[in-house]
This record gives sequence, structure tokens and C-alpha cells, in this order.
Amino acid sequence: MQIIKPLIPILILLATGFATFAHAASNVTTSNTTTGAQTYNAQKLQTIRQMYEQDIRNEGMDNPVVLQQYANTALQNAMQLEQTYFETAQMSCHVGYDVLWNSQDPDYQQDKQFTITKGLVKVSLAQGGDVYYDLTCDNKNCQVADVILTDQGKSLREHLLKACR
Repeated sequence: MQIIKPLIPILILLATGFATFAHAASNVTTSNTTTGAQTYNAQKLQTIRQMYEQDIRNEGMDNPVVLQQYANTALQNAMQLEQTYFETAQMSCHVGYDVLWNSQDPDYQQDKQFTITKGLVKVSLAQGGDVYYDLTCDNKNCQVADVILTDQGKSLREHLLKACR
């Protein structure tokens, strides 16, 4: 019993030290994860700002359209389906308006705000409501994976894949 009594303070010190080390290690992991998310969010916002700036400069006359230039492969393929459908059927299967501006006749000079909400980039337009962008990012850049057209979650990519077949 006498041997155990001197060991108790040492065990308490070891346990305290381990708990402090474990807490510090978890903070580093959380901090790195938070920093990574902040970096991706900043990249996402910058990508969408650049896309809008390009569309404003060219007043929507880019070919291919600016959204297709910023889109990932899956969204580009869906947009290509739309183009092929139009060439074949001489009819549009698109949503019927410029999705960037949520309008058939965009006002390129209108005020807009860019924010992150639920992992999406939200563009609040002075004339046209909100447009949401789902982006995929790597260490170098971000690409638009989808445009969420309504508050109910209507997906541009899904619409094109369904309507343009």
C-alpha cells in the first residue's frame, strides 16, 4: 500500500498532462478545419464575383456563356445537352431566362451582394431575388457544380438533364 501512495500524485499529473495535450490537439484540428473552410468560402465568393464581373463586361455575350466557362464537367455536359437539343428540335429546353440575373432582360448594373449560406454562394440581386451557386473547389480553383434557381431548391443541372433528353 505504501508504494501506491507516492504513485497517485504522479498518475494525477500524467492524466492532467495527457488531457491538456489531447485538448490542445483537438483545437489544432478544429482550427485547421475552420481555416480550410474559410479559405474555400473565400475562393467560392471570389469565383462567383469574377463570373459576374466578366458577364457585366461582356453584357452576357460570351460564347460559350460565362456560366459554362465557370462550370464543372457535369454542369457543362448538362448545358451541352441543352445546346444539342436546340440544334436538333429548334426549341429550347432551358429555363427561359438568364439564370445569373434571374431575368430575361438583365440589368447588369444592378446592386448585388455575395454571401455564403449553407455552403452555397448566395447572390442577392436588387432586381430579381436570390441565386444560389453550388461550387466544388480544390487547392487551386473553384467551379460551379450547379445553380439553385429557387428557394425550394430547383436545380439547373437537374432541370437540363430532365428537360433536354
